[in-house]
Amino acid sequence: MAFGTTRDRTAVHGRSRLSPILMATNLLIWISSVIVMGITAWIVSENNGTAANRVIYILVISVLTTALFLASFVLSGYNGFYLLFNLIFSYLWLVAVVFTAEGWSNSGNKYLLTVEAFSFIAFFLLLFNVLYDWHVGYRGRRTGAVV
Repeated sequence: MAFGTTRDRTAVHGRSRLSPILMATNLLIWISSVIVMGITAWIVSENNGTAANRVIYILVISVLTTALFLASFVLSGYNGFYLLFNLIFSYLWLVAVVFTAEGWSNSGNKYLLTVEAFSFIAFFLLLFNVLYDWHVGYRGRRTGAVV
């Protein structure tokens, strides 16, 4: 049986649970955000809190992702919540990827390049989650208004 079928999200107390694919990508997103959070927090502390606004933005996004993804493991079974959650965070991480690619790609600093790489991993996996959840939720069916 393929992923995305009704058995993929089995009911637990009236809710559905995450598929193994989404659980694995969520874990990788959480690990990536923890790594980004640690390095950007270190950058801010080394600059005595006077880091650039872009570094602060990336730090805030990584902290929110770290905290809220723990809650998403509990709330993932509620219909509509998970797709919206991933969609919002994918756009936030897209901005973080643009900030890091724009300013740090040619820096040669291994810490900045690590933040850039793990920001891209978090964004790419969030985009995958959006597409996967959209496919599982709609299964290619068209919806229309009843006339």
